Amino acid sequence: MSHSFTDYNNLPSALIWDGALLFVPLWAVSEISLEQSFHLPPIGSTSMRAIAPVQDTTMRLRGLLVGPERFAWKLALEMAAEAAQRGSAAAAITGAIASAASAPGLAVGGLVVATSMTIRTDMQVKQLTFTATSARRETLDVAISLEHLPRPSPLGKLLDVASLGLGALADFT
Repeated sequence: MSHSFTDYNNLPSALIWDGALLFVPLWAVSEISLEQSFHLPPIGSTSMRAIAPVQDTTMRLRGLLVGPERFAWKLALEMAAEAAQRGSAAAAITGAIASAASAPGLAVGGLVVATSMTIRTDMQVKQLTFTATSARRETLDVAISLEHLPRPSPLGKLLDVASLGLGALADFT
């Protein structure tokens, strides 16, 4: 019986979280890409600039689900993708807290994705691909494409600043 090369004592490369109980660590991520496209507002629409989103963000993760837990992680990723479409626990919890604090700009929805590159809330799974090959036993290749669908709030920018510290900490350790 062969064993996985993944060392579970280290930090995972990426974390996908629904804001409550569904927490999926991705240990063997080989590629993370973040694509951002920016929209130019129509000429003369100065009042709409603060309301309309100014960018579209797509994040792609490619890696491996390894070891005997690979099918459990596969199921968890599928459940997270479906939960984000229906309304994640993060949306319910932060929405209730934001309402109680009279701060609707702090509510998040969708999934929370944390990597050394960025931390994003309000992520939706656009595509999820699993591949099994005979060349790699006890592994599933996984490719995830996520879209950032933010609510207008300062929380997203605050998390981007926090991800700088997280990336620096990961590089230091």
